[in-house]
Amino acid sequence: MSLAMSPAERDAFLADLHVGVISIEQPGASPLSVPIWYDYSPEVGVWVITGDTSLKARQMRAAGRFTLVAQSEVPPVYCYVSVEGPVIETRPADLEGDLRPMARRYFGEELGDQYTAATGSEGQSVYVMRPERWRTVDYRKSALL
Repeated sequence: MSLAMSPAERDAFLADLHVGVISIEQPGASPLSVPIWYDYSPEVGVWVITGDTSLKARQMRAAGRFTLVAQSEVPPVYCYVSVEGPVIETRPADLEGDLRPMARRYFGEELGDQYTAATGSEGQSVYVMRPERWRTVDYRKSALL
């Protein structure tokens, strides 16, 4: 029995709320891998927001692609989606269109608005990735459960 997710299952899992881990190539070094907020829709792809002067931003601009892993660690139904692809859009982050919705996604409305007010979107950019390669596992499909 395959533990792989169907396209519909992987889309639903990736669109659900998880803190992702982004990995980005670094010349002459191991990939940069750090936790990050993200959002996803099949029509757009995966998008993240990060500071323009951050190491993540510099490496994404240089590599032109990234990998994102989202997982559920709740035993015994461990699941993950790993997706990689090229950055197809980079643009300055908009406070109302990008940062506030992302903050509310992770913190809820009240704390998300507080985070947005304290952080602002100046000096941050949105990176949109078009998924090309998927890896998935869903142990809920296991005969052991």
